[in-house]
Amino acid sequence: MTTPELILIISRLSVGAFATFLAIFLWNHTRDIAWMFIILGTILRYGETMYRTFEVFGFIPDKLYSIGQVPAAEIALFNFPTLCIIIGFIVMIRRKSR
Repeated sequence: MTTPELILIISRLSVGAFATFLAIFLWNHTRDIAWMFIILGTILRYGETMYRTFEVFGFIPDKLYSIGQVPAAEIALFNFPTLCIIIGFIVMIRRKSR
C-alpha cells in the first residue's frame, strides 16, 4: 500500500467517523422520519467505508457471498445508504408539497 492510499483511507475514516458521531448525536434529539433516514444513510455510508478498509487490509475475504460475479455485501453497502437518503428526501418533499 502506498502513502497516498493510506492518507486517503485515514481521511475517509476520520471524516466519516465525525459525520457518524454527529448523526448518532442528532438521532437522539430528533423524531423526524425524514431526518432519521438521512441519519441512517450516513451511518450506513460509514459502514461501507469500514467494509472497504477491512477488505483492503485483508480482514474480509473477497467475494464472501456473490450474486454472479458481484459480492452481495458490496451491492448492499453501496446502495442502501443512497436509498435511505433518497427516502428521506422524498418524505421531506411530500411534507413540503402539502
